[in-house]
Amino acid sequence: MDHAGFGLRLAAKRGAIGVRAAARDAGVSPATLSRIENGHVPDIETFERLCRWMGADPAEFLDGPAQEAVGTVQFKKLDAVSPATAAALGELVMAVFEMVRSEAQEGGAAGEAA
Repeated sequence: MDHAGFGLRLAAKRGAIGVRAAARDAGVSPATLSRIENGHVPDIETFERLCRWMGADPAEFLDGPAQEAVGTVQFKKLDAVSPATAAALGELVMAVFEMVRSEAQEGGAAGEAA
């Protein structure tokens, strides 16, 4: 997904309208609208709402060259855990992500060879 392009398109649609008024019209919180305009990743429900509000086809932002899957770890609250714990949990999650991806690729190759 082109996060920056989506955010720029949102900002263009909002124009001179304030963030609070635009967010109300779109059915999201002002903080959410602001974050997404600045390139943050929306959840699928928010993405759908904002596409509807803009009158845009979601495929406009989802099409493009295939990209390798990349995992990220995010915590909702900055103070949910200590920075050291967050780093350790992130490494653990990414290690599991890499194992699953590796197994899926090996399984796909084995299935093609059969």
